[in-house]
Amino acid sequence: MSIVRIFIVLLALASPALAQDGAHDAAAAGEAARMFRAYVAGVAKKGERPDLTRSETTALLGRVFDVEALQALPPAKASDMSWLMDWMDAANATYKLFALYGPKPGAQPDLATLQRNMTDYGDQYAAAMNFVIRGMAREAVAGQLFMASLAPEQRTRIREEGFTGFRRSTAEFILTTVCAAIQGAGKSANARLVAAAIRDTREVWASFLLPQDRARVLEQLADLPRWAPDETARTDLAAFTAALRAVN
Repeated sequence: MSIVRIFIVLLALASPALAQDGAHDAAAAGEAARMFRAYVAGVAKKGERPDLTRSETTALLGRVFDVEALQALPPAKASDMSWLMDWMDAANATYKLFALYGPKPGAQPDLATLQRNMTDYGDQYAAAMNFVIRGMAREAVAGQLFMASLAPEQRTRIREEGFTGFRRSTAEFILTTVCAAIQGAGKSANARLVAAAIRDTREVWASFLLPQDRARVLEQLADLPRWAPDETARTDLAAFTAALRAVN
């Protein structure tokens, strides 16, 4: 797809008449994610690597991981779940396209490939994690409101188990992100960006994580002063763990 075509589509998706419209933002992110997937597929066919510094790819990723649009939205409500899941699905699928990019499409990348991706695409990965952490926090709040809005007969076993599974997977994601995006960050600025997202959403995670998961997160992050690469990142992570400890 040509650069002109990409920017025309992005301009249409960014219409100011639909500002602070979560459903519109999610749809725009989904379209940008599809365009980025097509770009990566084209690069892979040529045996090349994605160039995430090109203006068109930067614009696409910026639309998917649009933190400003996310933070401009009004407070979360139960009905947000109808579009939040679409936006988060697009975000998760998009960052995996470059974080897991390998020489053989569809094949599981080896450690050397993953390390190269984290080196080449560290800035983009940090930006993605900054968005995903904040998006998941909004999803957690909206999910709790949605479950609370259900009548007793609507709180089916499948819904209850699905929501519990989401709470458990969130703890795994946070721990993985701390290790990959903060401990393994090649730049202090990237570590600070992700740590700030965890700090800013700490009150959500303190109440949303299951008690056993809070305890596990605290245990695994107990020695963070020794390995966190940046003082500001350590301070932000300490604020996060303090919020979890206050609940426990």
